[in-house]
Amino acid sequence: MGQTLSEPVKEKHTVSGHDDRILYASSAMQGWRISMEDAHTAALKLLDKKGYSYFGVYDGHGGQNVAKYSGNFLHARIAKDENFETNLSKAIQSGFLATDNDLKNDPQFQNDPSGCTAVTAIVTPNGEIYVGNAGDSRAVLSEDGEAIQMSDDHKPVNPGEQKRIQDAGGFVEFGRVNGNLALSRALGDFEFKQNATLAAEKQIVTAYPDVKKHTIKFESTEFLVLACDGIWDCLSSQDVVSFIRKNISENKDLRRACEDLMERCLAKDSELGGIGCDNMTVIVVGFLHNKTEKEWYEWMAERYGKKGPEYKEETRPQRDDNGNLNGDSIEDMDPSANEDLSIGDTDRSNSNESFRSDISDSDGISQFSNMP
Repeated sequence: MGQTLSEPVKEKHTVSGHDDRILYASSAMQGWRISMEDAHTAALKLLDKKGYSYFGVYDGHGGQNVAKYSGNFLHARIAKDENFETNLSKAIQSGFLATDNDLKNDPQFQNDPSGCTAVTAIVTPNGEIYVGNAGDSRAVLSEDGEAIQMSDDHKPVNPGEQKRIQDAGGFVEFGRVNGNLALSRALGDFEFKQNATLAAEKQIVTAYPDVKKHTIKFESTEFLVLACDGIWDCLSSQDVVSFIRKNISENKDLRRACEDLMERCLAKDSELGGIGCDNMTVIVVGFLHNKTEKEWYEWMAERYGKKGPEYKEETRPQRDDNGNLNGDSIEDMDPSANEDLSIGDTDRSNSNESFRSDISDSDGISQFSNMP
């Protein structure tokens, strides 16, 4: 397991905002880890792209630098791509690869071993959501209270991922790329991108994202959740959706929902094999459907218990005085867990350390990033 503190850092960096289409909240917490390596970005207006909103979560490993860089620049790379207006999926894919190439060619990052996952969402003026994902962070929609997966976790043991790794000259051992990296797509991690005969998307580890599109359904599509694996390792996609809906039904806003979700996932101690001990970052994006913010909260509260599954709290495993686990098993606690999840370790077998800071820029983009 990665290094942990004697007590978790529970301070939460929470931001919220809204316009006439969307309300959102984002929150990040260091938790048990000795440093914060996540970053995230929230922009109700994506640069000069009228009617476009952008949200992204970047889960760093091996250091905080690539996550910080991605949080600062990935959205701009996508927005400035020549395909943005005509083929948004292609613009997202090109933007991921271009950002990765920028990193590779930046002298400041030539000897930087860090990398990061990236899960991003763009909401378009005509009510479509495009999610781009590279790595094992995740995006999930609530549609009438039912969880809809908007991304797939990229794990080395997934058949398609394993084939690409092996075709590029790598191997999978103990569920890790070359016995080291517990995910198979990421920005950075350039030690796994050294085959000069292969395109960027064919490397052992690639920044090439999958892109999924979803049309917002009037008074049916409730909200979108983007979060790092520090959340998804602890709760299933449906449990996260139901948890947030329950919070709203209790007259809690999205800020409180994000913070309560991280508290729910935080381990009581640091001896549970890594579950609940990771950095945690979550963004919840609500779709207003021509409602005011107050009307949206009332609408959401009224739906809970009538549409979609209700949240059921499960017993979390705890250690008794002899160090033995009691309560539900890890598999029971997280129905999405399976053999391709490397429990008990950080994404990299070795991790550099860093610190953190909040950033808000003049374009109205709310960012959380790690600072040296």
